[in-house]
Amino acid sequence: MTLFQKLINYLRESRSEFRHVNWPTRRDTIKFTILVVAVSVLVSVFLGALDVLFHYLLDKFVL
Repeated sequence: MTLFQKLINYLRESRSEFRHVNWPTRRDTIKFTILVVAVSVLVSVFLGALDVLFHYLLDKFVL
């Protein structure tokens, strides 16, 4: 089997597998995207608050 035949076979099998995928609905995609953005914002706010706190403590006790 040549490299070209292997590539064609791979693409055919991949196309076949894509038919079995259970794709999310548009509504689910939007819902999960909003959830990911919200969690990312919350984590960044939390880490930013920790950064400010540690910076304050270092300035207070070290300098």
